[in-house]
Amino acid sequence: MKNKYLSIILLGLIIFGLGSITLPPPEVKGMTLWDLGRRMVESGVIDREKFLALYNRNPKLRKEAEQLLDGDNKEPFEITSENSGLMLNYLWALGLGNKNPILEMEMMDPRYGGAQNFASTGGWTLAKGSAMEHYGMHQFITLTGEKQALVDKVSRTIFRPCCKNSAHFPDCNHGMAMLGYLELLASSGADEKAMTEKAHLLNSYWFPDVYKNPQSCSATG
Repeated sequence: MKNKYLSIILLGLIIFGLGSITLPPPEVKGMTLWDLGRRMVESGVIDREKFLALYNRNPKLRKEAEQLLDGDNKEPFEITSENSGLMLNYLWALGLGNKNPILEMEMMDPRYGGAQNFASTGGWTLAKGSAMEHYGMHQFITLTGEKQALVDKVSRTIFRPCCKNSAHFPDCNHGMAMLGYLELLASSGADEKAMTEKAHLLNSYWFPDVYKNPQSCSATG
């Protein structure tokens, strides 16, 4: 009988203790990128040498960046906390360069002075030529009407922490990268639920402090 109660007590301690354990964040899986990186380099939205130079001091990320830009990438790619910064830049180029009606909406609204005035365009210095020469100019991903509607819907619900703008108004690098990510997810067949969950997980890599303490963010969304 004592052993029985002891087992129950130990089980309770284990369960209680698990609540205080910080588990490593899961990987964002399921993206097959194929030759997308190579096509972005060929288009000029990514200048290969400028892009790779960012990772000269990190051989592991440099090698991963080379694979993204040069490889066929037939295997699903995993985004981790370690390579999330690399993927931020990769997806930023995709969101900026891929032709999508969303880029013709809020970003082009005359009230905001034109798409060229935002951080997501003015801050992209890794292209050949200016960022606006590539803005929505390349057909990297072609979506059906149904999938485009899904990207439009989900992008309106994914906000940058502490920012009232959603990925539907990609005025900064994170917003533009998220738009590119949602386009990739939709093209791969992900449904609304999967797209939303994966988008929030990716956001948690880019804004870890906010996701650990949601109360620190006063903005809604």
